[in-house]
Amino acid sequence: MPVRIEAVRGDITQEQLDAVVNAANEALAGGGGVDGAIHRAAGAAELRQACASLGGCPTGDAKVTPGFGLPARWIIHTVGPRWEGGGRRERELLASAYRRSLQVADELGARSVAFPAISTGDYGYPREEAAAVAVDTLRTTPTRVELVRLVAFDDETLALYQALLAA
Repeated sequence: MPVRIEAVRGDITQEQLDAVVNAANEALAGGGGVDGAIHRAAGAAELRQACASLGGCPTGDAKVTPGFGLPARWIIHTVGPRWEGGGRRERELLASAYRRSLQVADELGARSVAFPAISTGDYGYPREEAAAVAVDTLRTTPTRVELVRLVAFDDETLALYQALLAA
């Protein structure tokens, strides 16, 4: 059965799914945007300690911690690429971040996962292209996850997801 993909506007820290994906940095050290919000909502001290034990995460990969204070059971930390014009494997690395997150979800037995718009904040990835990479990768990656929720922080990103999902 293919994965069901839906898009919503909201706060990823409030998602009541099995796992939420964190748009993390390579050090898994917390930061701004989604990463900072997840650290604050989960419990910064506990999450920082759990992340420190993972030894970082390369761009395009994903690692997991408990959800701590979040409604989600797990946090899947993935590192998307910084946008440098498109000639430095950005598309490949962004697709890998989504694919590896689904693979980690499968390893955990997660049936539902919420994703933010990876790399579109401080990392500067153009929203239109990032949304297309996300939807295409999520549609074509084999997984046992039954529900993927794309959680948009703003109306523009939500509209991009909705248009791609309707196509």
